[in-house]
Order: sequence, then C-alpha cells, then structure tokens
Amino acid sequence: MFFYLSKKIAIPNNVKLKCISWNKDQGFIACGGEDGLLKVLKLETQTDDAKLRGLAAPSNLSMNQTLEGHSGSVQVVTWNEQYQKLTTSDQNGLIIVWMLYKGSWYEEMINNRNKSVVRSMSWNADGQKICIVYEDGAVIVGSVDGNRIWGKDLKGIQLCHVAWSADSKILLFGMANGEIHIYDNQGNFIMKMKLNCLVNVTGAVSIAGIHWYHGTEGYVEPHCPCLAICFDNGRCQIMRHENDQNPVLIDSGMYVVSIQWNHTGSVLAVAGSQKAITQDKDVNTVQFYTPFGEHLGTLKIPGKQMSALSWEGGGLKIALAVDSFIYFANIRPDYKWGYCSNTVVYAYTRPDRPEYCVIFWDTKNNEKYVKYVKSLISITTCGDFCVLATKADENHPQEENEMDTFGATFVLVLCNSIGTPLDPKYIDLVPLFVTMTKTHVIAASKEAFYTWQYRVAKKLTALEINQITRSRKEGRERIYHVDDTPSGSADGVLDYSKAIQGTRDPICAITASDKTLIVSRESGTIQRYSLPNVGLIQKYSLDCRAYQLSLNCNSSRLAIIDISGVLTFFDLDARVTDSTGQQVIGELLKLERKDVWDMKWAKDNPDLFAMMEKTRMYVFRNLDPEEPIQTSGYICNFEDLEIKSVLLDEILKNPEYPDKDYIINFEIRSLRDSRALIEKVGIEDASQFIEDNPHPRLWRLLAEAALQKLDLHTAEQAFVRCKDYQGIKFVKRLGNLQSESMKQAEVAAYFGRFEEAERMYLDMDRRDLAIGLRLKLGDWFRVLQLLKTGSGDADDSLLEQAHNAIGDYFADRQKWLNAVQYYVQGRNQERLAECYYMLEDYEGLENLANSLPENHKLLPWNKAVELAKSHNMKEIGSLLARYASHLLEKNKILDAIELYRKASYFYDAAKLMFKIADEEAKKRTKPLRVKKLYVLSALLIEQYHEQMKNAQRGKVKGKSSEATSALAGLLEEEVLSTTSRFTDNAWRGAEAYHFFILAQRQLYEGYVDNALKTALHLRDYEDIIPAVEIYSLLALCACASRAFGTCSKAFIKLESLETLSSEQKQQYENLALEIFTKHTPKDNRKSELDSFLEGGEGKLPTCVATGNPVTEYQFWTCSVCKHCVLAQEISNYNFCPLCHSAVG
Repeated sequence: MFFYLSKKIAIPNNVKLKCISWNKDQGFIACGGEDGLLKVLKLETQTDDAKLRGLAAPSNLSMNQTLEGHSGSVQVVTWNEQYQKLTTSDQNGLIIVWMLYKGSWYEEMINNRNKSVVRSMSWNADGQKICIVYEDGAVIVGSVDGNRIWGKDLKGIQLCHVAWSADSKILLFGMANGEIHIYDNQGNFIMKMKLNCLVNVTGAVSIAGIHWYHGTEGYVEPHCPCLAICFDNGRCQIMRHENDQNPVLIDSGMYVVSIQWNHTGSVLAVAGSQKAITQDKDVNTVQFYTPFGEHLGTLKIPGKQMSALSWEGGGLKIALAVDSFIYFANIRPDYKWGYCSNTVVYAYTRPDRPEYCVIFWDTKNNEKYVKYVKSLISITTCGDFCVLATKADENHPQEENEMDTFGATFVLVLCNSIGTPLDPKYIDLVPLFVTMTKTHVIAASKEAFYTWQYRVAKKLTALEINQITRSRKEGRERIYHVDDTPSGSADGVLDYSKAIQGTRDPICAITASDKTLIVSRESGTIQRYSLPNVGLIQKYSLDCRAYQLSLNCNSSRLAIIDISGVLTFFDLDARVTDSTGQQVIGELLKLERKDVWDMKWAKDNPDLFAMMEKTRMYVFRNLDPEEPIQTSGYICNFEDLEIKSVLLDEILKNPEYPDKDYIINFEIRSLRDSRALIEKVGIEDASQFIEDNPHPRLWRLLAEAALQKLDLHTAEQAFVRCKDYQGIKFVKRLGNLQSESMKQAEVAAYFGRFEEAERMYLDMDRRDLAIGLRLKLGDWFRVLQLLKTGSGDADDSLLEQAHNAIGDYFADRQKWLNAVQYYVQGRNQERLAECYYMLEDYEGLENLANSLPENHKLLPWNKAVELAKSHNMKEIGSLLARYASHLLEKNKILDAIELYRKASYFYDAAKLMFKIADEEAKKRTKPLRVKKLYVLSALLIEQYHEQMKNAQRGKVKGKSSEATSALAGLLEEEVLSTTSRFTDNAWRGAEAYHFFILAQRQLYEGYVDNALKTALHLRDYEDIIPAVEIYSLLALCACASRAFGTCSKAFIKLESLETLSSEQKQQYENLALEIFTKHTPKDNRKSELDSFLEGGEGKLPTCVATGNPVTEYQFWTCSVCKHCVLAQEISNYNFCPLCHSAVG
C-alpha cells in the first residue's frame, strides 16, 4: 500500500483547525476551528477526458461554504450520512444540527445546556439516534428528528468519547482518566473494558480515539477485529467485540491525536506526531495498520501540529487537519487483483457474505465469472493461470495423499482464467508473498519459501489431470529455509519443519522469472537463486527494504520499490569495482524515482518499462523517460509497445458491473510516431523509420497500413519481418484475387470490420461469401437473415442448421420458449422434446410423440418395459392388457397391436394380428392383403422367439452352452404357448396365400407346368383357404397343363365337398363330363408329378419363388422366415418372395 500528499487547502486568516470529518456518501468535508470557524467543502473531479478518471482527474472545490453560528472554537463535527445532517458543537457547549437545502447548509436545530462542554457525539449505524457526551458526565441520546430519547448523569466522571456498536445495542463511554465503560443502549452500566494495551504503562493516559467499524461494506474475513481504541501514548488495541479477551495490540511509538478506519474496515489510520531523531521538533505522521496489527506504512506530513484526520468514502484519499491547512493524501490500496489472458481478476468483500467475492472479468468478451473464496490472502497471475492463496477451511477433511503433514493451514489454488480450480495445494507455510512463473508457483513466509512446479494438461479430463498430479507428486514441491544455501541439485525436500525455524533477517519480498528467483530480506540483502533447480547463485546487499520486486524479460535487471515508494534499479550481472578495489557482481543503477506505486517491465524488451508515479504514468527506454501520461490505473500488461491499464478504483466502486471503459490501452511513443508518419507522410518514409527502429509491432503496423492501401509487396515484406505466417498467406491469397473490390472486402474482414466486409460482398452480389463470413463468426442470427433475404432457393440444410444453432443459443440461456420456435423450424425433435419438458408443456410433448415415426429413438418403449420388469413392476402386463382391451372395445385392433409391439409384448401382438388375418381371409378380400397380414403375424412371432432366446441367454449366462440356453428358451415358450398352435408354424398362413397367388400368377403368365406344381402344394392348406378355391384352381392348372388324371382327382374332390349346394355340385359334374368325354383322365408326364402326388414324410423343401421342390444341394435360405429359393432363381430377387425381407 502506498500513499503520497496530493493537495493542500489553506484556511483564511490562519485560523487553526481543531476537527475534520468527511461525509462518506455525499463527499462533503466539514472542518471546525478556533473563533467559531466552521466550513463545509466539497472536492469534485471535473474532466471531459474519458481517460482521466479517479485520482488522475483534476479536483476543484465545488462547495466552499462558511457556516455561521458558533462563537467559541468548534471542537466536534460529525455527519449523519443517512439523513444528510451535520452536527457540530463548540467550546461553549452549543450544539447545532445543519441541513442541506437547495445546495447550501442551514441551521435546523440548536441546543445548549450552558453547563458543560460537549466532548463527543456519535450517530448510530442507521442514523436514527445520536449520543452526546458532556465533560461533566451528562449523556443524552436523541432521535434524528430532535426528540430526546433518554438522558443520564454519570456522577463524578469526566467523559471524553462515545461509540455505538454495529447493532446499536452497546454504547462505549471513554473517560478522561483513560477508562472505557460498556453500557447498554438504555444507559445501564454493564462492565469496564479490559485494556490489555495499557499493561506496564505508568503515568496518566488519555484516549486519543475510539472507532467501531460497523461492517457496512463487509469484513476482510469472518470475525475480523473492528473496534479500534487508541491512547495518546501510542498504545492501541483492536478488538473483535467489546468483550474480546485477546485483542490485537499495537504500539505505534508516537503521540496520537486521532484514529479512523477506512470504508471497508481494512486499514486503520493513526495520526499524531513522532520525535524525529535528527531534529528537535516533532514530525507529523500517519501510520497505517491492518485489523490484525500489521504495519502497512508511514506518511509524513509537514506543519507543526496535526489535530485530526478523516477518510474519504471510497478509501482512496485521506484528509488531515494540520495548523490552518487541510492536506489531502492519495492512497493506492493493495487490491487483491491480477491479470491473465485478457482477464482481470479482482476480489472485494460484500456485507451480505463472509467470503471474498472474486470476479474473473474477461475484458475481450465482457463476460464475468464469479467465485466465492473464504479467507483469501492474495491473487497472483501469470500467463493463462492464476493462483489464489487462502486459509484452509478448518472443516476440510484432507485426503491422506494431499498432505504429508496434517493440519495444513493454507491452500494455493491454481485456477484458469474463468476461475475453474485446476489443482489445489495444501501447505503448512504462511503464503505472505506469492509469485508465479509459467512453470512454478513460489510462496514465501518470513522464514522459508516453498516451490511448486505445477503442470497443466491443456486437453486432459479432470480425472486424467488427477492421475498425473498423483503420480508425479515427488520432486514437484520443495521447501527451503531463507538461511540455507541450496546447491541446485535435487536436495530440496518437502519438510515443513524448515518453515518453523526462525531467522534474524526475515523475507520481505520475492519475484521470479523462468530461470531466476529473487528473495529480498528486511536488511536489504537480496538472494538470487536459479530455477527450476533451486540453487543459491549470488547474494547482493542494498540499503533499502524492498516492498515490491520485478525482473525484466531476460532476468538481467531487477526493479525494487521500497516501503516508502522509492523505485531503484539493480543490474544483476554487471561486474564493477567497488571502493576497496574489489571486483563485485551487481550494480545499483543511477535512476531513482519517488512516490512510485506500480511498475511493469515490457514482456518483449529488457530495456523498456512503465511505472506509476503519483497520478502519472512514465514509460522508460534505457532509463530515459518519455513524456508522462495522466492516469491512475494499475498496469496489467506491457507488450507490443502497448500498455494495458485497469482503473481498479473505478471498477471497485461498482464491482459487480465492470465497464469496458475502465480498461485503457496506451501506445508508447515509437508506436504513436510510426502511426503519425504512416498517416501524414506515407508508407515509404514510415518504412525507413521502422527499419531504423525495428520492432515486430511496428512492422505489423506497417503491414496493416500497406494492406489498407492494397500495397501487397510492402505488406508481404512487413509480415515477413514480424514473422506473421498467417499474414504472409493472406497476402498471397489476396494476390490471386482478380477483383479490386473483392480484395478490399477481404482486407476489411481481416481487420475485423465484418459489417463493412459483408456490405461489400452483398454489393458484389456474392451473398454466399457474406453467409460464409457470418458462418465463420458463428453469427447464426445474421446467417438466417441473409438466407431469408436472398432471392432463389435458400439452402435447406443450411437453414435447418441455422435454426438449430439459434435454438441452441436460446436453450443455453434457458430461454426455452424462444428455443422451441427455432427447433420447430429446424425439425430437431430431440431438443424440442427437451424444451417442452423444461417448459412442462405436456400437450406439446404429446403432439410431438404422435408425430414421430415408428421406432424413433425418442420413443424407447423397450427400455421402459425393461425397466418396469427389472424393478419388478408386477402390474405392467395387466396395465397393458387393460389399455389394449379398452382399445379393442373401440374396435381399434391395430392400435392395440401397436401398443403391444412397442412394449415388446410380441406374443400378444401376434395373437391379435392372426385374428385380423383370419377375419380378412373369411371376408374373401384381396389375397395379397391377407398374405401381408399373415406375414406381419409371422414376423411378430419371430421377434417373440428371439426375445425368449435372449431372455434365457441372460439368465443362463456363463453356466452353459449357447444351445442349452436356446433350448431352455424354447421350453419356456412351449409352456406359454400351449393354448395356441400358431407359434409352431407361424408361416403357414403366409405360405398358403403365397402359393395361392403364385399359382395364379404363373398360370396367367403361361407357365402352366409350374402353376400346376404350385397349386398341388395348396392341398396342405385346406384349413386356411377354402377347399373349393384350392381344387378349382388345381383343376384349372391341371387342365391347362394337360394333366387330366390330376384334373379328374380335383373334380372328384370338388363333387364330394359338403359345403357346396346340390346345384353347384351339378354344375361341376356337367363340366367334368364335358372335359373327360374329350380327354382320357390320365396324366401324360406321370413321372414328374409322382413325387408331388405321393407327398408323405420325406418331403423336399419347396422353392418359394417357383413352387418347385428343391432337389439340389445349393440353395438360398431366408434369414427371417427360413424358407428356401433355388440358387439360380435368387439372383432375380432383391427381397425374399415370401416375407419380403432384404436378400442379405
């Protein structure tokens, strides 16, 4: 933390000031002094320049009002921020309450006891009550509207201070003799406070100040000390609450006049004077402390007698009343922040949460990632990564392999730039100082330092990262004591006992580069170690205590900012002869700057650095400064001749909504000059200037300027000089383009001016290129617009892709309704189902399910039934049966079949299917339709067989052979299906109608012999096709193929059928008589038909394509229905003639 004086305001007529108070909300400053002096001032920053914000902006007095009303010297001024009131009192005991009206302050109320003088006044946290204490022991508590709530006389006690607790339940009264008494808010005495800081103090002491921070901006950490009590002798104690038996004790070693917390309770300012060793007179000083008593620094102030101090509301300034002047000092806080891969990481506290809120703000995409971290100590960044140092959670049960020493008290968490933790390390050493390189994290306490060589797998899963970190644990972490002299061999160990050993010369700062680690000690000694094997190379001695260290990019120079803000430089490798004639390594360079609070070396030039001095940024090249730039930003990054700076003060005023305006890029002089040359003089001269001052960034600037002018030759040369391969390829591609306007459009796209490039493409009537550009950018909204605006057919697949991509965009942001509209157009049923489900739109889901084709993967019936079975849902069968019977009642038989089929109840589905087929057969409808129904039934039965086999296979797994399990399945099936015989020969119905149709087809096509053979098969199927049909067809085929013996037998069968009426029988007889009077009833080719007519047991399989018996050894068998086709016939078919499954 750094501070420096920035402004001084003189009070007219040299009137000495007694008190000062800065309104935290509205920024008014009230100061009171002798002779009734009371002034209200306001400092406002007035600037038109957007870059000049915060402390860098000039501030002027926008209000300077003298308030008339007091006659004696004004001793107490206090603000009520909530109600915009100012309460003041003077040495005569007169109290005035002032209010703001139309921009000026006016008296609102007056009160005077005329008995005694007011020593202190305090408003409570919500501004409702004020407590006033008088020197004679009188106490008055009043309300904000001027009514007295209660009063009390503390007899024989001289009061001088009063303070409220945060919850307004406790009042502290400070006595003139140095005692502090605790009362409740009704004025009842509770107890005396124990003052540990006054142990061993002799002589009279008086209280210099009591300030109780009310937690309005949250606490630095849970149970943080917040009640500060300080005495004039410099002794101070900071307590967690009024009964804290173990407060933080401080001896500031000075005469104290005033104390105050900053707005977040993280810094306590103690103002007073110190005896100077060299001079006789006292020196006015302000000491700054953390709530835990750590000293943050000292600010010296000119003048004779300091009387009071007050913080500004944002904690960036402090006002000091000295003699007849108000001095203002700027504060540069030690923010917890860092910068990695375009991301600013910063932390702040919130009143509603005990943890730190750490925000990872991606400045490129303006996206934020929030992470809450308990007891954060520091943030360190390097490259793409960030390390958060925190106190370990006491409740955290450590894994055994996480820590070799149990009870690790601190954690270093390695995160990426969006705050995802990659690797936590539990350590037993206080990480007061942390630095980071691309390969190592180094954390140091005052006595020892710990090195951890971290590895980050770019494309590994969390699990794999875990395995790597576990397996390579040894040798990655080491601890070294600051007094050790490691040699650089692998002698470091992870021995936490080193961290406990003390040292006379503690560590005060560390820094590291890829090959060097620098550790600085309080005496001024600097130790240089090698990395990655830590070996002590060199010790240097300087006469300053470092606060911040920084190495340049080639580790040759070290920049040191000491605790008083003096920047010096040390050359680590220079060999010089000292005063004794000895040759030594290391030389302190001549440059020295004061009031420096930040500095950054350039990443690509060892002689270039930027530094912040008060409210100016200086860039130095070879220790020569360029003209300064007004700014108060913290430097993030310095490379490519550009400095990126972040206005953290502004961001932290509203940390949840960082604004891109708070990131400022500064170009250094050589870049500005080159740009001016290119614009004003031309590319030729600029090229010569850059040749004399070469830098890749300048060559890139030239290349870009040449590209704009389509000077491809210069552009290519410049790209070569800055080693930009993509640039060279781009210039080559431009060279191959014929059209000038096309080149310009490509250049516009190259420079990211996408709107302009798109407009140029559209002007050239190249909508395809405009769409291509937007596709590359992933701007699907624009792609869709372009697709719709164009004439002619838009590419359907691209339209669908665009709709789905926009649907994804909305779904990712959980805007389901918008997503639905686009998914419908993109025909993306899966994501649609998801959106309907999220919207709880079950009607939409039902409509979607109904519109889906069969067996769609979104309709997982089998899975549902499997789950029901595996979870022993007994009623699944009965539920299905109930629903099926409901469908059957409504005569929706096909729906019932579909229900069973989806649920994998194939047997029940087949039964219903056979029923339909039988009914259709009776109706004498088209034979082909009946055949199809029988084929479907048979296919369902095949699926049922397969299901049974698989089920058995699952049960008997590992116990027996495949054959046994199949057999078991068939046996189980046998038991189930005794009721119906159709499972045995499921294909009979299909075969019957197949041969019936085939015989007629063959007859009509003239293959009469084949037709007869096919018709002869039908004799086996009288149970399916009516006998009259069969024998009529047989007689017809036999007659056509001159097989009159067979024809005669068919007629005999027809005449004997009982189903026929006597007239029909008579007709058959007459026809038979007519035929057989002309032809003898004998078969001509008897031998061929014998086998058919005899039939019997040794029946040959039949070819379903021709109806002939299969007599050869080579034939094709269908994998589904298991029927045969002659080998020479199958080549004519793509599908099985019977069941129509594909010929595999």
